[in-house]
Amino acid sequence: MSGNNEVTSVPLLDVVRDNQPLNEALVEAAARVIRSGQYVGGPDVQALEQSVAGFCETRYAIGCASGSDALLLALMAIDLQPGDEVLLPSFTFFATASCVTRLGGVPVFVDIDPLTFNIDVAQIESQITSRTRAIIPVHLFGQCAGMGDILDIATMNSIRVIEDCAQSIGATWCGRQSGGIGDIGCFSFYPTKNFGGFGDGGVMTTNDADLADRIRLLANHGMRPRYYHQAVGLNSRLDSIQAALLNVKFPKLGEWTVARQANAAFYQKAFTEAGLGGFLKAPVAEPECAHVWNQFTIRIPGGQRDAVRQKLNEARIGAEIYYPVPLHKQSCFSEFNTNRTTLVETERASNEVLSLPIFPGLNTAELEYVVDRLQMILCGRESSLRRVA
Repeated sequence: MSGNNEVTSVPLLDVVRDNQPLNEALVEAAARVIRSGQYVGGPDVQALEQSVAGFCETRYAIGCASGSDALLLALMAIDLQPGDEVLLPSFTFFATASCVTRLGGVPVFVDIDPLTFNIDVAQIESQITSRTRAIIPVHLFGQCAGMGDILDIATMNSIRVIEDCAQSIGATWCGRQSGGIGDIGCFSFYPTKNFGGFGDGGVMTTNDADLADRIRLLANHGMRPRYYHQAVGLNSRLDSIQAALLNVKFPKLGEWTVARQANAAFYQKAFTEAGLGGFLKAPVAEPECAHVWNQFTIRIPGGQRDAVRQKLNEARIGAEIYYPVPLHKQSCFSEFNTNRTTLVETERASNEVLSLPIFPGLNTAELEYVVDRLQMILCGRESSLRRVA
């Protein structure tokens, strides 16, 4: 692949570029909400909830203030008690575990599958005890975890399945939408997500009428009717203006997903043509899954990841590490006893992963520039990096 002389930088993410074609409609939507005086709840939130429920093929969707709150509210809705255990991967964002500890629960960290970065289903059963209350499979980077086996294990052990779908809206497992497979799906509208808003926001999906009612109650101070509190809940409501803006963006979600998938396919083909297979490991999309590529995460083995990232940054290419410190190594979780020999793949991944630009607004010249720089860094004469089989 030849270098492109016109491109001199590629950002990891460019939400302004992705949103730009919708600017006029976004401004009008915000202005309409401002003129309406309906800033909490109302028709915009209801419309978004209906769209998300329809998209995820669930009966219910309930908006909330963030993806982190979505996870917390889901655990509150299943009545997680102090001392209850929740199985989850250590290789994920902080909120997956913090929601458990906020309620006095115990996060039980499970290792990951080295190919998908998702929770290793083969290790789940051995971690279940009489105190296990739930499993939180994280559909990391935009690909669903192995939900068939997870559901079977959960059913046999009478435990709940809460999907962490923060990075996976539109992803499917065996044709089923993420968020519509387990008991509750938890989504984030943080701006960097595939369906990102303009601040914090989130939504929960479920097919269970009782869970939906409980979540909606808890998200509004446990209040029903007004000033009569049935439970101690949260103030976690999705703002009307945020919902209105997301309603403008929703029709574009499918198009943006296709663009991300095309960008991922470009990388995969270009890596092969550039002879990079001996220097990096490209991400794997499982055949039963439709991957939506919130991140395109490669591996750089041999202790060379940080040097590659530095060289990419020097070439003005955005490259980020998700995640450099697994949760079981975070100081705030040090009280939870973990046999770290069981988290070998998690620790290996944290030392090797590097995410490249994948956002839908990327053009071919930018993608070529990323691959060209990688080829120069990994294979070029000036490179001091060694080939890793």
